[in-house]
Order: sequence, then structure tokens, then C-alpha cells
Amino acid sequence: MILSLFSAKPEHPLADAKELRRAIAELPLDNAFKAVDEVLAWFESLLSAEGFKPEQLFDTVRQLDEAAQPHLRRLTRDYLHSPRLSKTEERRLWTASTAFWDLLARLYEQSLARYRGKEKGADALKPHLSLIHARLILAYGNQLKWRQYHYGPVEGDIWLRLGQAYLAAESEGVAGRLLLLYPGQSSSSSATLEYLKVLMFHASSMDSLLPAEIELAERLIGHCLPQFVFGSRSGPESVYWIDPAQPLPPVRLTREPLAAPTLRFFAPGNAPQTLAELIRSVELGTVPEEVNLGGQYPARMILPVLHHLAMHWAPTPPLREHRRHQVKSLLTVVNGFEAAFQVFSGKPDGDGAAESWIADNVSLGGFGALVPNLRGDWLRIGALLAMQPEGGSNWLLGVVRRYGRESDTQAAVGIQTLARQALAVELRPRSTSAYALAAGIPGMLLRDGMEEGEVRLVMPPASFDVRENLECEAEGRHLLLTPMDIQESGSDYEIARYRELRSDN
Repeated sequence: MILSLFSAKPEHPLADAKELRRAIAELPLDNAFKAVDEVLAWFESLLSAEGFKPEQLFDTVRQLDEAAQPHLRRLTRDYLHSPRLSKTEERRLWTASTAFWDLLARLYEQSLARYRGKEKGADALKPHLSLIHARLILAYGNQLKWRQYHYGPVEGDIWLRLGQAYLAAESEGVAGRLLLLYPGQSSSSSATLEYLKVLMFHASSMDSLLPAEIELAERLIGHCLPQFVFGSRSGPESVYWIDPAQPLPPVRLTREPLAAPTLRFFAPGNAPQTLAELIRSVELGTVPEEVNLGGQYPARMILPVLHHLAMHWAPTPPLREHRRHQVKSLLTVVNGFEAAFQVFSGKPDGDGAAESWIADNVSLGGFGALVPNLRGDWLRIGALLAMQPEGGSNWLLGVVRRYGRESDTQAAVGIQTLARQALAVELRPRSTSAYALAAGIPGMLLRDGMEEGEVRLVMPPASFDVRENLECEAEGRHLLLTPMDIQESGSDYEIARYRELRSDN
């Protein structure tokens, strides 16, 4: 009785090994969101739990972490690949995933703090330090990835905590220790490799990729990880640098930074050669078995990501095709195929959908613009825009190529100009026997940047048919157009190339 008064046994239900096993066994197998949500509830309760011995708390978190992984993978697939995901559901999945990695990082940080504080029994954590550090850095990396799915912003605090975790792993002599981070994995990792993966992820300019492409890029970075070069000294091969002791992301090595003991330098190393081999293989229709992309993807989705990484991992940075000039002027913007078609048809925007953006820089190829008041959820990579510069009378057609949120209400975008003049036309299939009676397809005809005798057509999705010629009236002429190839597809449009066979007056 007297002994029980001084017992340090925690009151938390998961302190009982049997209850922990039961809680894990009862996670729903058919509902990934609910399973992750239940683990989140346990994580929140463990943050303030008292009486756990350091090793016992770590082991409880470790088991919950491992039990949640298959559910997290399913939730990620739902987020990235569900074709009819509502904005509310998308936000719900995003919030659950970001919360999981945030709470997991805080719990692993707590274990390390107890070890460094030399709490009673904390020495038992020593054999687990390499795993704790590697999983902690992995958790930070996943926080950054999920923020990138929403295109930022990323607070400097994450970079500082990430860097501190890596430096601590170094100081404790476990940064380079290889191990399997989770049961069932086929390849080993370490705190250093996980840190390097995060650095290369950031250096690969994910702000011009769609979320599913971002996931593919991260998988490819993981595949190329052994080829990357990382160290404390700058060499001829160094391309980027970072100071893990500062709340700043990595940057390109344009000149030597001020000396500091915590500086680290890294480079793609032999990874570009690996990418070149992968590109050749995918172009031939095969993905090597050792490349784990997390699922089956068509070549048309993999190849753009491979080319994107190859460009950004080149020894010299990708150069802008056109010189940019700093400006400050208003842009009137409408989004989507239907609104753009109305603009180029000469119909005014009567539904109040036009927005005012601020052009920040301009070049022959497009604009950099600030979006001061985000409205709705339509803005994303690949969005089709019609734009009218302040003081101008003509409209331009463009596509969003880069997107980064600076806050919940403001964003910065990079826009490629498709055409400075677009003709709204009504297209009809040539194969239709009665041309005048055929159902018309709205389209925008572009001649900018095309070879003589070629045009581009911007049309609704699934309009392009390589077997079908199209006809239309444009510029007072009857045009016959034969299909060549499809160049790009967006959520509400596609852009295809056609050859102009005949023009009749």
C-alpha cells in the first residue's frame, strides 16, 4: 500500500502494453482518414502525458508511427489521385497529413530532449538515437512536402529545426548510420541521407510541378540519393550550400559564403547520368524494377518530371529564355477556358469574375505577378488565363507555370504567354456530312510562335482526335485543319497542333 503511493506508473492508457496493442489492432482497415485521425488523437495525448519512462514513451510513439504508415500512404494516394475530390475533402486530407508529421516530429523531439537532459532512464534511448534522428528528419521532410502540395509558405522555423536535428545527429555520432527506417522497406537510410533528400527536394524547384508530379519527383530523388554529393567542404562539384544553424533554405553556390563551422555543401553528383538512363528507359516504355515510384504511372507523366529534374540538376542553372524587366502595373485576369473564350469572342465579363493582379516583371515570354487577394481555389499550376495589362486594349492568353503562396491570402505566380493574339473560332469536324448542321466546338486559334502553315488550337478537354480534321471560319477565310499532336492538357482545356491544309476565300 505504501509503495503504491510512490509509484511512478503513468495513468495514460497506452502505458499498458496490452492496451497499446489493442489500440493499434482496432485502427480501421477500410478508412485511412479515420485511422490516421485516431493516431493523431493518441499523439496529442502523449505530448502531455506524465510518468512514461523515456524508452517507454519512444517505443509507444514508434509503434503508433509504424501502424499509421500504410494508412498515410492510402491517404496520400486519395489526395493526389482521386479524380473527384471536393475542396473540403482535399483540405481535410491535407490537414490530417500535415498534422500527423508535425505531431510526430514534436514527439521525437521530446524523446531527444529527455535524452539530452539526462533524465533517469534516458540512457536506454542511446541504441535508438540513429532511428529517432532519421525519423525526425523524415517527418520534417514530409511537412515540407505537404506544404509544397499547397505551394507554401514554408516558415524559417522548419529549416532551423531541421538543421538542428541534423547537427545534433552529427554531434552524437549517429548521422551516417544506415538502418531501415520502417519495417518492410527494401533500402536503408540515415539522418544524413534524409537531410540530403530534403535539401535536393527544395533545390529542385517544385513550384512548377503539380502535386502528383511533386510526389513523383520526391520518389526519383530518393532513387538517386546514393549519387548525390554532400560534405562540409566546398569543391569544384559543389552546386548548393546551406548553414543548418540558420533558419534559411539551401541556395545555389554563386560565390563562397562567409566561413562557418556549420556550412554544408551538396551537389547532384552522378545523378544526372542516372536520370539520363531513366529517360531513355521510360522513352522505350519500361521503368526499371529497382525504381520505386509508389505506383504505376504512364510515361507521359513520368517523362516531364525526369526532364524537370535533369534541367535543375545540371551543373549550370537553367537560364531564362528572355530577359526580365521589373515593372509595377495592374493586370486584369480571368481564368479558365470558358472565360477566356468569351474575352476573345468580344463578349464582356459580366459575372464579376475578373481579378486585379500586379505585374511584377515582364519578358517576351511572360509575366511574374503578385496575387494580392486569393479568391476561390482555382489558382494552380496549368491554369489557363486571359490577361489585359493596364492601359492596353488587347488581351493575352497565358498559362500559370509557377505558383508559390506567400500567405493564406497572397501568392506569387509565373505566367507563360501563349499568344498575344487569339482568335475565337467555332470548330466542326470535317467528317460530318452536313457541315452547317454539325455541333460546333468552341476554340481559340493561335499563330504565335508557330511554323509557317501550322497553328495551335485551345479547345475543351477531349476535343482532339488524331483521326479527325477540323474546319472553321477565321479572318474572313474558311480553314481546313489536320491534326498533328496534342501539346498540353489542363483541367478545362487542351492545346493541340494542327497543319493548315487549305484556306478558301
